[in-house]
Amino acid sequence: MIAALTGRVDAVHEGGCVLDVNGVGYLVACSRKTLDKLTAREGAQKLLVETRVSQDAITLFGFADAAEREAFRALIEVKMVGPQKALQVLSGLDPTGLARVIAGKERKRLGEVKGLGAATANRIIDEPAMQKWAVGRAMPEADGVGAVDIIPAGGVERDAASALVNLGMKRAEAEAAIARAAKRLGDDVSLDALIRDGLKEFAR
Repeated sequence: MIAALTGRVDAVHEGGCVLDVNGVGYLVACSRKTLDKLTAREGAQKLLVETRVSQDAITLFGFADAAEREAFRALIEVKMVGPQKALQVLSGLDPTGLARVIAGKERKRLGEVKGLGAATANRIIDEPAMQKWAVGRAMPEADGVGAVDIIPAGGVERDAASALVNLGMKRAEAEAAIARAAKRLGDDVSLDALIRDGLKEFAR
């Protein structure tokens, strides 16, 4: 299997490029964002590669960095989201932006990605594995969190914080996000709304 290629861009076309590696041209499918990075630089460039084998073809998918390749791998595990659809998503959103949209359940924003549509956007957002992938990447990288109001032992805030912990967040970070969301939304907020806004707090 081909894991990476280093060469010069010989040609760019809709949905990919030809990468000249020592005189051999490799047809590589890429996101629009990766193609933009390739064409912005001169000389030999490295592409991380995912090789997909089907009954009638061997297709190479190229990525500018490991984060985009990981996002691609996560997306193609979603039912009805194949490699080409995954590249469409990554053409519209970089991995960090995609993680924030999924973690915040911004269905309209994801559905606006060219060629995706509302049904596929909902399928991606509702996929538990995608939520888990997104939460870990949407969270700010920090060893700790700032001081926040203490969450009561019972009630909707505690339940919401526990839900975020179940998605893979650290307890202190989950409680910090829920406390900020609760302060903004008020006392009568529903559990679903509080979880949704808590996720958005991580995306900020």
